[in-house]
Amino acid sequence: MFSLFRENVKIAITSIRSQLLRTILTVIIIAIGIMALVGILSGIAALENTISGNFSSMGANTFRIQRYEFSIMQQSSRRQRKKINPEITYTEAQEFIDRYNYPFTMVSLGFPAGRGDTEVKYENRKTEPEVGVLGCNEYFLETEGRDIELGRGLNVFDIQNNNAVCVIGSDLKKALFPDEYPINRTVSIRGAKLKVIGVVEEQSSAFGSNQNMILYLPIQKARTIYTESSSDYRIGIKVAKKDMLEGAQDDAMVTFRNVRRLKPLEENNFGITRSDDLINRISSISGYLYVAAWIISIITIFGSTIALMNIMLVSVTERTREIGVRKAMGAKRKTIAFQFFIETMIIGQLGGLLGIILGVAIGWGISKAFDLSFSTPWLAMIWATSIAFVVALISGVYPANKAAKLDPIEALRHE
Repeated sequence: MFSLFRENVKIAITSIRSQLLRTILTVIIIAIGIMALVGILSGIAALENTISGNFSSMGANTFRIQRYEFSIMQQSSRRQRKKINPEITYTEAQEFIDRYNYPFTMVSLGFPAGRGDTEVKYENRKTEPEVGVLGCNEYFLETEGRDIELGRGLNVFDIQNNNAVCVIGSDLKKALFPDEYPINRTVSIRGAKLKVIGVVEEQSSAFGSNQNMILYLPIQKARTIYTESSSDYRIGIKVAKKDMLEGAQDDAMVTFRNVRRLKPLEENNFGITRSDDLINRISSISGYLYVAAWIISIITIFGSTIALMNIMLVSVTERTREIGVRKAMGAKRKTIAFQFFIETMIIGQLGGLLGIILGVAIGWGISKAFDLSFSTPWLAMIWATSIAFVVALISGVYPANKAAKLDPIEALRHE
């Protein structure tokens, strides 16, 4: 039995080699469908992993007060935006911090002073004007899920005394201190001298936004250096216990409404967003993308099935005399059918393998191009292998049966 199987495999491989160009084209057609499936699924997974990872670092017991709700922020057309909310000013943020006294909470305040356009200097070294500068209070790093790798973070004395100190990101450390210990070194931005007191652990980047090329300093110091920056302040609230999150969020909404002097019937002109809300919304969006990916892939794979079946039917027609000779020499119907079925399976699996390789390469390329967190798409690869098998199975059954049913006498007469 095994020797017969091995002989059929040899015959199948010989036949594939004899029709090399046609086989290559068929393999490519199958690979395109598999590539579309694996590439799209791996790209979506990388996008979902990156965004979820960035927001989950905030923690499940954290929420933000910002200018717009997350859903409104995603609308690119001004016509779709029904109202323009005012920016959160420093006065409003400070008034909120003074009024908000919900138990077991900490309130952070951030001020994006330099939006990736600052040059940082240390002795004879300097960065390109690509460093982001964030003025913040003592709770900002913890609320945002930023851990300290070296030194310490900003404390209450740094904020109250407006100390000329800073905490830097890991990439900024590599740029300015490739071979030196950075703590207690002095860097300068816009002529202001700042002592490095800490380094933040490396963070994942997304969409070209480098989270590691950032400098954090006391908020008043940032306001002094960047007097012309817009007042787009970030307020973050972290609750010690997750079961108190709903109450803390409701109290924060009421407090900020009072800060804005909104009347009872007026709608909120600001947004409150929780990290897990963002993750859930992203998951729902990615669900639609997965459906779209499957629809595109199924259409392509359907075309691959037709192409593979067609090439096998042509192969049966061209090799009618060969089939007749084999039958005349005693080959059984199931042996003939199995031979053509093996050919179909080999071509299908070659197409699946090529499609998986190309799909993973595309997913990896997308991840690198947009700074996404790529992970090997094992589930997509399993699906692709299964689909390639099913495609070969469906495409091979009819041609194999047709070859097996040929009359040996008529087959021998065929020219």
